[in-house]
Amino acid sequence: MAGRINDDDVKAVRDAVPIDAVVSEYLQLRNAGGGNLKGLCPFHDEKSPSFQVSPSKGLFHCFGCQEGGDTIAFVMKIDHLSFSETVERLAAKAGITLRYEEGGYNPSHQRGERIRLVEAHKVAAQFYVEQLDGPEAEIGRKFLAERGFDQAAAAHFGVGYSPAGWDHLTRYLRGKGFSDKELITSGLSQDGRRGPIDRFRGRLMWPISDTSGEVVGFGARKLRDDDNGPKYLNTPETAIYKKSQVLYGIDFAKKDIAKASRAVVVEGYTDVMACHLAGITTAIATCGTAFGGDHIKILRRLLMDNGSARVIFTFDGDAAGQKAALRAFEDDQKFAAETYIAIAPDNMDPCDLRLVKGDEAVRELVEPRTPLFEFALRQIVGRYDLETPAGRAAALDEAAPVVAKIKTSSVQREVAVQLAGFVGILDQEYVVRRVAQLARWARDRGDRGGPAPAPSRGGPQRGMQAPAAPSGPALNLRSPAHRTERELLKLALQKPVLVSPAFDAYGMDEFTAPPYAAVRQCIAEAGGAEQGLADNREYLVAVLGAAPDDTVRKLVTELAVEVFHGKSIDEAYAGEHLVKVRLRAVDRRINDVQGSLTRLGSNVAPDHLAAAQNEVWVLQQYAQSLRNSGADAL
Repeated sequence: MAGRINDDDVKAVRDAVPIDAVVSEYLQLRNAGGGNLKGLCPFHDEKSPSFQVSPSKGLFHCFGCQEGGDTIAFVMKIDHLSFSETVERLAAKAGITLRYEEGGYNPSHQRGERIRLVEAHKVAAQFYVEQLDGPEAEIGRKFLAERGFDQAAAAHFGVGYSPAGWDHLTRYLRGKGFSDKELITSGLSQDGRRGPIDRFRGRLMWPISDTSGEVVGFGARKLRDDDNGPKYLNTPETAIYKKSQVLYGIDFAKKDIAKASRAVVVEGYTDVMACHLAGITTAIATCGTAFGGDHIKILRRLLMDNGSARVIFTFDGDAAGQKAALRAFEDDQKFAAETYIAIAPDNMDPCDLRLVKGDEAVRELVEPRTPLFEFALRQIVGRYDLETPAGRAAALDEAAPVVAKIKTSSVQREVAVQLAGFVGILDQEYVVRRVAQLARWARDRGDRGGPAPAPSRGGPQRGMQAPAAPSGPALNLRSPAHRTERELLKLALQKPVLVSPAFDAYGMDEFTAPPYAAVRQCIAEAGGAEQGLADNREYLVAVLGAAPDDTVRKLVTELAVEVFHGKSIDEAYAGEHLVKVRLRAVDRRINDVQGSLTRLGSNVAPDHLAAAQNEVWVLQQYAQSLRNSGADAL
């Protein structure tokens, strides 16, 4: 077992790696005001950004799905890593050497599985690159040269060569300290009759990276006629490689995709290379699978689904390409970006087009383009004889349900009108009504046969009772008291200097919403808001660490990044909220005591009556002082 990572080292890692830099490896962030950044949440589907990052506090929070936390929590969640694995990865990024308690540390045996698999791929990628320079790889260099790629291009994309022998890479990785089990699990080796052998042999190798730039798999191109394997062979599904969740070239293209709000989807590794070398630096490709929902999620987080976003598919014009385009159109309803298809002259792919006509032709390929819905519908309609009534009716029968899947009614109507023109039906309104009717039927079937509504977030939860109430946003809309309590907690977490030391004298009972009382408890257990005066980041980490469960933890991150409602967040604003929360608490106590006396009536003992009346008088004087003097009376 690995020892526990030293707490000071964990703090050093958390401080050394800016959260905005880490999050930006997975999605596009834009200014959200107040020093915060926003983007499309990577943990749930959304069309408008509710995911916020606070670089100054080192926290993120999604106001849609309530996920939140620090840099470590983000990487753990998005890459499915353990705490130790995450700290080790971030430490490597920051160049920090970690210390382990409870015994020694043996990197070859004690590091997390995912990190070991990624390291194996990194070493393998470098091994393949070095092999491309050898005599045996002449056939691979010739293949690249014939497609217009010189040595510099191969080096830029990390293209390599896997030797034709049985176990060259396997023996090399063993020498680097990797176990046979790790080699099999990684997909770099496979079981042979006498032990592990190389999975890829005698092929050109393209490293496939995830969004963060780490190599997680390979695409291998057949070079020799005596190779009985498929033309392209990819890494099998592993703990770090899911073909439906990776896009080749995304590590090169992600910044330009975000900057230009445009992505070009091509079909192969050489097409990506050709596009990038020709200046289309937003090109990416799927890895041995159809473009699907998970790929859309990756692009949407980079494109931010703004009005100018464009996704351009360059499928071949042959039957397979048409099928791919239709499949993409089915998934396209999840896109808010406008999608197009571009087909090169003579059905050439971008790699061939660059060879025959040069870089300019590749750049021109993605300029005049056809909307994807138009291409898809023309492919459907083109299969029927539109000269006959029966042919037009059959074409409409197949195409109308496709149009009915368009969620936006105005767009659906516009496309239905165009469909009428494609089919040759003069009565456009008939086609519009037909499409609308199909859409209604689909919705009705979904309502009757779909899943039951999700339970509200206010249901019982494991852990302390306080967090079981609805989370912040729902409470925020219900009462002035909850709004004030929420603002005061935000001040205590984000600007403790404005509310200290007064806030630390507030009891849990002064917060009427149970979730807010739970957050107040966390602040108390972290040492109070005064702890935030010295180091706000460490204070927030301590508050998060005091949370009894994920419900409270998520509410803490939410309050720690949410913007304030006031225009000027100063001592006056803080004092106003301190007074409002305290005054409401005093008024509640007065009402409780007076209500108790009323219920008891003449049965109350004289000494109890006198004490209660005295308490009410003192509280009333205090309340009046708060009203007259404000925060000075606290």
